[in-house]
Amino acid sequence: MMLWLGLIGRGVLALLFVTAGIAKIAGPKPVLAHMAQEGVPGALLPVVALFEIAAGGALLIGWRVGPAAGALGLFCLATALVFHRDFAQRAERTSFAKDLALAGALAFVAAGAPA
Repeated sequence: MMLWLGLIGRGVLALLFVTAGIAKIAGPKPVLAHMAQEGVPGALLPVVALFEIAAGGALLIGWRVGPAAGALGLFCLATALVFHRDFAQRAERTSFAKDLALAGALAFVAAGAPA
C-alpha cells in the first residue's frame, strides 16, 4: 500500500511540472509578460519549459528521482522568491506558500529517493 501511495504522490507532483512546461510552450504570452514584469529575460522561457518537462518526466518514470526532485525543489524555491514577493496581494502570498510547500515536498522525495 505504501509503495502505491509513494508512486501516486510522485506521479501527481511530476504531472504538475510536465503540464506546466507544456502549457508554457503552448501559450507563452502570459508567462512572458509575467517574466518581463519581474525582469526575467524571456529567452529563458524555452529553457524553463524544457526543464519542467524533463525533470518532471524523470520524476514521473522514476529515473534519477533524487536529483530530479532536488532540482525541481530548488526551482520552486527560486520561483517563490522571484515571482511571488508581493505579499500585499493574497494570491501572491498563496502562490509563495504553495511554492515553498512544493519545495519541501520535493526535498522530502529527494531525501528518500535512490539516485
